[in-house]
Amino acid sequence: MKRFVKSQEPAARDDTPDAPRVGFGELLWRVVWVGALVATMFTAWTPLGLFPSGIFESIGQLFTNETIDPGDTLPNPTPRPRPRIGIVAGHWGNDAGTVCSDGLTEDQVNLEIATLVKEKLAAEGFEVDLLREFDEKLNGYDALLLVSIHADSCQFIDLNATGFKVAASWANPRPEKASRLVACIHSRYQEATGLPFHAGSITNDMTSYHAFDEINPETTAVIIETGFLNLDREILTQNQTTVADGIVAGILCYIFNEDASLPSSP
Repeated sequence: MKRFVKSQEPAARDDTPDAPRVGFGELLWRVVWVGALVATMFTAWTPLGLFPSGIFESIGQLFTNETIDPGDTLPNPTPRPRPRIGIVAGHWGNDAGTVCSDGLTEDQVNLEIATLVKEKLAAEGFEVDLLREFDEKLNGYDALLLVSIHADSCQFIDLNATGFKVAASWANPRPEKASRLVACIHSRYQEATGLPFHAGSITNDMTSYHAFDEINPETTAVIIETGFLNLDREILTQNQTTVADGIVAGILCYIFNEDASLPSSP
């Protein structure tokens, strides 16, 4: 019996040429080339850069052992200006003022008290100028306030020649401020020293004090006669800290808008 075997047809031929094989080195080169092209296009589309300037340097510093000084990165704070106060030591640098029989002079007493006042106000945080009687700085002097410190006669007049007095210019362009400064020094000085207010002896020399016309009109100013160098000599020469405390307390009363009422009578 004849066996018939089905003949197998030959497979169809693929005439498509084989794709060329790419080596590893060439493939790596293509990846690098494409990455560079994309990076260039990305940079061109973002002219200001996607990351802040210096970020990569900052990141790099995190991996170093260098310590960044805060002073190199943080701005230095600008100190706030302190309020300015002028203190005139009466007669200092000009003449002796009142002269006592034993040689004690008014300018000496005034300077000692004024120096204490300056030190105490500076300790409170104020910028204080200690000025001479006819100091050049008085011309147009611009400050929060100015106080001129003097003392009264060294001659014995009578038993009523004791106490202090405070006055401002009658022509002050800011009378309400000048009146308040007078009231504050009056109340605090009387409370600190126990001296009476000698209102009857306020003269034109006080209300027309030369410095009132020399300083900036916006600078509130007063003059104080701290006491008589005769009957009040002990407190003016031996207890000057108390005298200075009274003046400073009056100035602070004015600055901080404290009650300027006079102390109650015993």
